Amino acid sequence: MVHLTLPQTTGTTATTSPEPARTTGAETSAPSRAGFVVSKAVGNAVVRNKVRRRLRHLVRERLAELPAGSTLVVRALPAAAETSYARLGADLDAALAAARAPRGRRSR
Repeated sequence: MVHLTLPQTTGTTATTSPEPARTTGAETSAPSRAGFVVSKAVGNAVVRNKVRRRLRHLVRERLAELPAGSTLVVRALPAAAETSYARLGADLDAALAAARAPRGRRSR
C-alpha cells in the first residue's frame, strides 16, 4: 500500500510584511522523502528489517522521479515477507502509478 502526497502548487502568495521577500539567490525546494511502515504482522524483527531494506532500496531508485517536496509512505503487507525482490519492485511501480492517477472514479 502506498500513500503519496504531492507538494501544493501555489500561484501568488500574499505577504503581510511591507518589505519585499528576500531570496538567497538560488531557488531551493524541499527534497522528496519516503517513510516505511512494516508492522509485526509481517514477521519477526529479522524479516521486518529485510523487507524494510528491500523497500528502501527500491524506493531510492524511484524517488528522483517524484516531484520535489513529495512525501511517500509505503506500508508493507504481511505477504511482502515471502515476495521476491522483482515482484516487490513491480508492485511498487503499480502502486506509484495508481497514486499518481487522478482521484476520479476508479473501477475495481
